[in-house]
Amino acid sequence: MRQGAELPAAARAILDGDRRALAKVISQVENRDPAAEPISRALFPRTGRAPVVGFAGPLGVGKSSLINLLVGRLRALDRTVGVVAVDPSSPFSGGSVLGDRIRFERSASDTGVFFRSMASRGEPGGVAAATREVARLMDAAGFDVVLVETVGSGQVDLAIRDVASTSVVVLVPHLGDEVQTLKAGLFEIADVFCVNKSDLPGADLAQRDLRELVSLGVSRTGWAPTVVTTSTQPPRGIEELWQAIEAHERFLDASGQRRAEERRRLAVELVERAQELVGHDLTERLDRDPAMQTLLDRVAARAVDPQTAASRLRRRSSARR
Repeated sequence: MRQGAELPAAARAILDGDRRALAKVISQVENRDPAAEPISRALFPRTGRAPVVGFAGPLGVGKSSLINLLVGRLRALDRTVGVVAVDPSSPFSGGSVLGDRIRFERSASDTGVFFRSMASRGEPGGVAAATREVARLMDAAGFDVVLVETVGSGQVDLAIRDVASTSVVVLVPHLGDEVQTLKAGLFEIADVFCVNKSDLPGADLAQRDLRELVSLGVSRTGWAPTVVTTSTQPPRGIEELWQAIEAHERFLDASGQRRAEERRRLAVELVERAQELVGHDLTERLDRDPAMQTLLDRVAARAVDPQTAASRLRRRSSARR
């Protein structure tokens, strides 16, 4: 797409640094408003530049406070930052329970920082369905770094790997379940381990155990996860955390893994989007197609099992194309 007149007005506004336009389009993406589709489509060629850093880990480990301090460090380095914080959903409104205004403290006049909280809306994996697209919009808006905080549901935060170029797994020493948490799956996604609240007893032991686990692991890419310790009260280790993140980002470029990982994430996204489209199409057809209604009746009568019926639906959909 040529730069200039072809861009939708909202896309142009986002590229020009209009934060209100960015916020409005993000809301449209969250609400699955079709009006956001041409804007996202137009901005896609302008993405893929900013590193996306994901923060995963159990509830209570201080991810929000840690990100808050990291944002301060990045601003001191004159880096602009977009933050996506995924919160649990309200059972009443479906919206975000916690909210960025409560969790993060930054000057409202600082246009180099943009915080956005969004509800998980029941999505498994620690991130919302729209998180990837929101991070991409922040990238297109020109932010130097995009930080993504997961819901904090522990071992099911694995979906952050399909959003972030660098995944930081945050743990604290007093939980006493570091090894068990890692066995549950978080070890597989970590590029950086962060032992937060390192002023608590057991921090040195937790750091040692993590380093031993890292040394025993077999890396698919050649990268051995870094282990850092941090504290938010008083602030400590934030510079070391950012250096570890930057080291992994440099590794992605030097090893050629960035392109491979981007292709993997895009493959996951393509499958997810195709499944959503096919699922929506089939749901609509089940409501109005007599042949499909008959098939559903046969399943309900236990004359056909669901697996066989699903295979028939797939073949019928393929034949239509």
